[in-house]
Amino acid sequence: MTGTRGLGARWRRRRPLRTRLALAASAAVAVMALGICAAAFAIIKYQMTRQLELNLNQTATQAIHQRHDWGPTPSDTLCQYPASPCIQIVPSDPAKDPREPYVLPVTDATRKVAEGRHTPFYTKLTVAGQPVRMVTMRLGTKDEAVQVAQRSDTVDRSVQQAAWTLSAAGAAGVLLAAALGYWVSRTGLAPVARLTATAERIAATRDAGHRIELPAGPTAREDEITRLATSFNTMLGELEQSVTAQRRLVADASHELRTPLTALRTNAELLARADRLTDVQRDRASAALGRQLRAVTTLVNDLIELARDEEPQPLVEQVRPAALLEHAVGAAREHWPEITFSIAIAPSAAGLTIPGVPPRLSRLLSNLLDNAAKFSPPGGPVEAELTFASGELDLTVRDHGPGIAADDLPHVFDRFYRAKTARALPGSGLGLAMARQIARAHGAELTAERAPGGGALFRLRVPVAAA
Repeated sequence: MTGTRGLGARWRRRRPLRTRLALAASAAVAVMALGICAAAFAIIKYQMTRQLELNLNQTATQAIHQRHDWGPTPSDTLCQYPASPCIQIVPSDPAKDPREPYVLPVTDATRKVAEGRHTPFYTKLTVAGQPVRMVTMRLGTKDEAVQVAQRSDTVDRSVQQAAWTLSAAGAAGVLLAAALGYWVSRTGLAPVARLTATAERIAATRDAGHRIELPAGPTAREDEITRLATSFNTMLGELEQSVTAQRRLVADASHELRTPLTALRTNAELLARADRLTDVQRDRASAALGRQLRAVTTLVNDLIELARDEEPQPLVEQVRPAALLEHAVGAAREHWPEITFSIAIAPSAAGLTIPGVPPRLSRLLSNLLDNAAKFSPPGGPVEAELTFASGELDLTVRDHGPGIAADDLPHVFDRFYRAKTARALPGSGLGLAMARQIARAHGAELTAERAPGGGALFRLRVPVAAA
């Protein structure tokens, strides 16, 4: 048993899916065709035999109602003719048998039928060299039985012809089943074959831009294979976007790191010749080296943070957004003393808690506040407001700077993206991208818009009920 299962498993592994599907479909149709032919043969044989038995039964009934002195004679040849039944009367007592031998065989069952101790029965035998079908039943209330026999070779030939005809039909059904199985496997697995070819082409070329051709038009069918191909195309689109974003991130990171690394190398070479520098030059080079090291460290840390897609579950806890906002605003006031920060927390939002990672949420808020402060004029206000309504926590941070141009608005959260007005300002262009990633990791939505009256407005929506 184990060896048989192992052999079947090896056969399935070696055979391609198309072959297995073709064989399965062919076998199913072939079994159905052969089953129908077998059932038809059984019905035909039964009906023809039944008709012959009904004729015998009718003849025997007539013999019962029309009593004659039928009896066997040595020259009786009625059983040799297909249309003529052979009839004989058999008493229950063997002593009453006529002198002549019976043409039809007489058994103990025949005597019991004559006595009424056995039910009528049918027998298949050969008489005078011809196949016959015989019925034996009691003759009225007398202790006699009537036997009626009729040739069955016509029925046998008809049954044999039906068998050959149905065998030919079954063989044709098997061939048709094979053709249908091949057609079903070819047409049904065509999208799978295209999917396989696309996957192999992507693996060979490492180009995720390939797609599976899908049926178009209003009459296009929506079956499981089509949905699989559609899902595969969607996955390829996501993969292509991911690869493109990864390549763009690497290119942008390389570009952003090139300038500070060059400056670091220059200042390091200067400090290596410190004996040739004055004290002022040496202090200035050391300070510049420290600033550049901090900038590179911040940039690398930001890249590491952006490479993480979700928050570690062990670090998630219940936090109060109001307390985090107050702490972030306090830190921003120390870092940007020339900017006026104002905070407004609605009473309905003061005591709310949401699940999250406190350091990450603090980083999100500080990035928004730093971005607003960076674009605000000296002494300009930055307004932070926290409200709660309809099961949603709403946090807004607004500045009164130049605002966001319409062309820049779709790209505000892109990595390393800087508007024309921000290219001279410090920063790597990763703060807002990181803020959006943190928001999405917490199930929140971060958007940017132009504030009424000038400036930029960033809005963070957190579904408290869902959280």
